[in-house]
Amino acid sequence: MCIPQVDADYVARMEDVLDLYAEEPDPTRPVVCFDESPTQLIGEVRQPVPAAPGRLERYDCEYKRNGTANLFVVLDVHRLWRKVKVTERRAAEDYAQCMRDLVDLHYPDVEYIRVVQDNLSTHTAAALYQAFPPAEARRILRRLEFHYTPKHASWLNMVEIELAVLRSQCLDRRIATQEQLKSEIATWEHQRNASGARIKWMFTTDKARAKNGPGLPAAHSRSPDLI
Repeated sequence: MCIPQVDADYVARMEDVLDLYAEEPDPTRPVVCFDESPTQLIGEVRQPVPAAPGRLERYDCEYKRNGTANLFVVLDVHRLWRKVKVTERRAAEDYAQCMRDLVDLHYPDVEYIRVVQDNLSTHTAAALYQAFPPAEARRILRRLEFHYTPKHASWLNMVEIELAVLRSQCLDRRIATQEQLKSEIATWEHQRNASGARIKWMFTTDKARAKNGPGLPAAHSRSPDLI
């Protein structure tokens, strides 16, 4: 009996990512998770009332929309390190610059970097050729190895958990400008890296196979074994 191609692809990509997470750390071939997310810039219409003894700071319910910014987030699977880059947009050129930063700034001395990411249309080698001359694009891509999560299974990307932490710890208040956003995120990033915080990933290939038995996983299933 033939397995439907879409299901076989789902399983293959899922097991590829899970096996990557389970490998022993190799400093010459780091594994990083990459994702991006928009965030709103929200300003005040009226000046908040400062906190005082026995009284919290008070905000007016009315606010002003100041547009959006984009967050590119990188998380090292085996090292206590993450990096957040704030940009005005998330075009192919911005993605390509993030990949060049990975190669030239963050991991200049490694053999190559294994990047776990989703299937967004800009997350491709073609984006680098769109942004850079061919020789430069090829130079960067020789140092990168892309691993894609299955469609409708972005929860397999460990950086999704890190984004949730960022939103709960840093972006849970009104931030009016991109400059303020960069400052707030830089402080959060420094403190989280210094604290030794890491994600404990418990969902493995063996658990996936045991959970799904002889069948294949549903496209929208989500594992409860994430911490």
